[in-house]
Amino acid sequence: MSSPLLFIIACLIWGSTFWAITLQLGDVAPAVSVVYRFGLASATLFAWCALRGDTLRLPWRAQKWMLLQGLASFALSYVCTYSSEQYLVSALVSVLFALMVFWTPLLNRIAFGTPITWSTCCAAFVAICGIVLLFYQSIGAALQDILGGGNGHFLLGFMLALVATVSSTVGNALVMKVREHSGNVMLTMAWTMLWGTLMVAACAIATGQSWQLPTRPSYWMGLVYLAIFGSVIAFSAYFTLIARIGTQKTVYIGVVTPVISVLLSVQFEHYRPAAIEWVGMLLCLSSVAWALTSGARKTSTIATLSTTPSAKAT
Repeated sequence: MSSPLLFIIACLIWGSTFWAITLQLGDVAPAVSVVYRFGLASATLFAWCALRGDTLRLPWRAQKWMLLQGLASFALSYVCTYSSEQYLVSALVSVLFALMVFWTPLLNRIAFGTPITWSTCCAAFVAICGIVLLFYQSIGAALQDILGGGNGHFLLGFMLALVATVSSTVGNALVMKVREHSGNVMLTMAWTMLWGTLMVAACAIATGQSWQLPTRPSYWMGLVYLAIFGSVIAFSAYFTLIARIGTQKTVYIGVVTPVISVLLSVQFEHYRPAAIEWVGMLLCLSSVAWALTSGARKTSTIATLSTTPSAKAT
């Protein structure tokens, strides 16, 4: 399948998954829904690999990286995402996930000492301004609620969503380490999701979460869509794109998905952003596009210089 088609598939599916998560809220604890989702997705992937005749076993040197990725990408990130959507409109969570474009160079700076470009810093400043415009009224109301003896759930949801984006960024960084040990995207995804599922299940059991099966048809429709389309198909497309074109280009998905998510929230969650919130979202997404475009130009320039005779001579 071509890379542009994989890109479109991932954008369309993930743009709708933030709303689809709301279909799973209220019946069981968020952690239990995450177990149901990735348990089903992992089983589907293992079954597909078995039908293809793949050897399902992988050595521990690969498993240790998949365990770490499972913790970051499919355990912590999704438990926080599901929990945050109990208090935030799904569109707002999707906009915050676009900030992964800035968490990635920051993580690379901390872990590997990679310099952060001036354009990235400028774009990050614009994104912060956008976040302030997008959330300051709601955060202000939440703080007043706390001072008045309330619980300030909106602020909790905001912090959970931020933790989810950072955790997903760490998980993305681990993808290439996993690929060093196995090029079978479907099999490594199956194991990674299984590790994430087991860790969340252990946490849910330890905290006494209820495991009853919901009866609402919408819950099960959402579960199947999130497990098969949102997890198996979208992540397969995403990880394949990372291997083909790199993280820098693949994360452009983060610009497109919030747009789709906002439109769905307006339609199905009756989300009515004020003018200042629209401006905030526009600044956030514009800054992400700016950061990605400037990064792509720099990468292209370096590649061009490295192939010139003068560059080779040095």
